[in-house]
Amino acid sequence: MKSSRLFVVTGGLLLVASLAGCTAGANPQEVAAAAEPAGFLMGLWHGFISLFAFVASLFVDGVGVYEVANNGNWYNFGFVLGAMSFYGGGGGGASRGRRR
Repeated sequence: MKSSRLFVVTGGLLLVASLAGCTAGANPQEVAAAAEPAGFLMGLWHGFISLFAFVASLFVDGVGVYEVANNGNWYNFGFVLGAMSFYGGGGGGASRGRRR
């Protein structure tokens, strides 16, 4: 029982650490070099990992939840869709009737 709990905790910490490496944030060298801004797919990914990025941003300087160098509305749309899919905000519960 104890070893399985340790395995789950260790696996969870490794998952959070690996996702924190993929978080959004402005890289001054890339922005200065006029690199291609983040688009829809990066917005989708950043929205999906927004919780992990937020936790990492509390402890690590330079980690942001939202990519500053983005292409505008498509990035925003992807970010919202990614956050909705992660947090379960599809609106499916609104169509169900009252629970008895």
